[in-house]
Amino acid sequence: MELKKHIDYSINEISPYINWIYFYHAWGLNGKPAAEREKLRAEAEDMLREFQGRYLTHAVFGIFPANSDGDDLLVAGTRIPLLRQQRPAHEGEPNLCLSDFVRPLSSGKPDEVGLFATTVDAAMEQDYKGDAYRQLLSQTLADRLAEATAERMHQQVRTTFWGYAQAEQLSMSELHLEHYQGIRPAVGYPSLPDTSLNFILSGLIGMKDIGIRLTESGMMTPHASVSGFMFSHPQSRYFDLGKIGEDQLTDYARRRGIPVELMRRFLESSLLKR
Repeated sequence: MELKKHIDYSINEISPYINWIYFYHAWGLNGKPAAEREKLRAEAEDMLREFQGRYLTHAVFGIFPANSDGDDLLVAGTRIPLLRQQRPAHEGEPNLCLSDFVRPLSSGKPDEVGLFATTVDAAMEQDYKGDAYRQLLSQTLADRLAEATAERMHQQVRTTFWGYAQAEQLSMSELHLEHYQGIRPAVGYPSLPDTSLNFILSGLIGMKDIGIRLTESGMMTPHASVSGFMFSHPQSRYFDLGKIGEDQLTDYARRRGIPVELMRRFLESSLLKR
């Protein structure tokens, strides 16, 4: 299978997918009295109603033929080097790499991998200038809406477009607890700390088609954007790479075709101290 698709969503369709726990966390309200959370939630929902009809959220994704080749993914003829844990989370467990969840090239059988990006209308982040509180509220909601768009898109991919989980029927709380088959690790998160991977992803799915622009380091604008991979393997799971040593930094830079010192800048926060 090879499929690429761009979907625009209304605020009303995406709002039910917001995970409010992370919204409260952004405001430092987890563990605070329920009344404080309820007041902020009511103000946020009022703002979401203002957004409806004014703004949209956007997703672009692709499902591509793929295989693994060691710590690299081969996706539609493009090699995507990845990083491997140097220390497993628990003794006796393997050192994981996301490529482990894709059928190896040596098997002679093709597999599939998904790539995605989601974002909001850029103007949403700039709304309410001159009102610091409401601007911060709109920016926080923009972040949550980009994540919620990824949640909705991934649900549609699993059940319809990729269709490997057509019988899935999960409540919203079950979705937020990730009680589905497969994972969607995001670039910049613990298993994918290298934001420069976004250049490769954008080349395959066309992030610019939904208004995403990349900085020199691969960071996305609008800030309220999410990108990453989708894996369908039933045993796929999230993990933290931990700190990366000089040996893996050098190997990864070689596989990416990027000078070691430039790659060091991209991975600075994930490196063991020298």
